[in-house]
Amino acid sequence: MSAALKYTLARIGLFVAVLAALWLVDLNVFLKLMLALAFSAALSFFLLRGWRDELAGEMATATERRRAEKERLRSALAGENEDPTPPAPTEDPDARR
Repeated sequence: MSAALKYTLARIGLFVAVLAALWLVDLNVFLKLMLALAFSAALSFFLLRGWRDELAGEMATATERRRAEKERLRSALAGENEDPTPPAPTEDPDARR
């Protein structure tokens, strides 16, 4: 399972759990939603640190891979990335006669 999916599902689950706990309190629905959002954000900062770091690592790796591919394509378009070995000669069907 990807780190992004795991972290997102954990954040949603934490929000729903806090909202369920606040549902027992007699407050306005909008206030319950706002408090659940604030409390779940604060709790996720501490409880989901490992998954957040894992997600950040995956994102950094993907960014570096895209940057390397972009540079490779740029140099290929500029003609700087010439292959030192020429392609293998193809057999000419007329040469056999």
